Amino acid sequence: MANDQIQRFVVRTLLSLPSPILRAMSGGTAVYRGGRTLDPRLQFLSAMSTRSPGAHTQTPEEARRSSAAGLAALSGGAEPTVRTEAIMIPDGERSLPARAYRPSNAPADAALIVYGHMGGGVIGDLETCDSFCQTLSAITRSPVLSVDYRLAPEHRFPAGLDDMISAWRWARENGARLGAPSGRMVIAGDSMGGNFAAILCQDLRRAGEPQPELQVLIYPCVDVASETASMTTYGEAFPLGRALMTWFMGHYMGPEDSPDDPRLSPLREVDLSGLAPAIVVTAGFDPLNDQGEAYAKRLKDAGIKVVFRCYDALAHGFTAFGGAIPAADVACREIAGLVREALEGRLR
Repeated sequence: MANDQIQRFVVRTLLSLPSPILRAMSGGTAVYRGGRTLDPRLQFLSAMSTRSPGAHTQTPEEARRSSAAGLAALSGGAEPTVRTEAIMIPDGERSLPARAYRPSNAPADAALIVYGHMGGGVIGDLETCDSFCQTLSAITRSPVLSVDYRLAPEHRFPAGLDDMISAWRWARENGARLGAPSGRMVIAGDSMGGNFAAILCQDLRRAGEPQPELQVLIYPCVDVASETASMTTYGEAFPLGRALMTWFMGHYMGPEDSPDDPRLSPLREVDLSGLAPAIVVTAGFDPLNDQGEAYAKRLKDAGIKVVFRCYDALAHGFTAFGGAIPAADVACREIAGLVREALEGRLR
């Protein structure tokens, strides 16, 4: 058995232990912060993470490797009704890697969901969100296009964002090839992918281009220099804390970039009117919690239809934990269900 398979087996075996045992192995009492109680499996993972160097102490290359190994042990499996295909999106003189997900039971008017993965603009790849994209495709019965955008510090802001926008425009013209001939479109992403999704909607409005039918923002980073209460309350949270957030932005932003730029911090855009309807999801144990909720409120105040959900017991990154943490799997399926309801006109 390969080392990664052994790690996966050990992690999942440990996480299958009863909650009282997991709590006893990770401090003895429940973790309670800001009126929320952390899921016992996440509490155990958090306690175990203190035995290894934090990503913010590593080089980007080291952090990418360690993150990929950790997520491989937690991610869910394949959906039997979904077929995947590696594709290359033409973008000027280069090509942008992507992965297409095609459900076997897509309706004729299926929407195409373009997805951006998490990772602070520095780590992550197509594998990071593979399990969630499969779940999203299976439950919504919609094709999904996951984009492998460029990462910092090799390619700082706005390279990754520009890749997502290029992929969106290409997908808009090639929906039929991807199983969505109706022309319906959704933009979605988690964490930095949520940042890109929110900014894309604002950029499209500025350019006078059509809005997506829906924007799906999962624990989005919408203010790169936020100092709200959750940045303190959950400043030491696992897997994202204040130190790691600072490390991400130190690599992602250039010396001349300002957090006030709405293309970095979409929450700081003055006018949010005319944007796509939104599903905004946050995690309870997440320093980004407050800013996601604030963006949902500002969208609603601007007249945008918004559905907001907070998964109080979960932490940032939970879309990648569904194979080992039942509450994360439930949340992922609920989010996909909300997207399906929105596309069917049943969301209220």
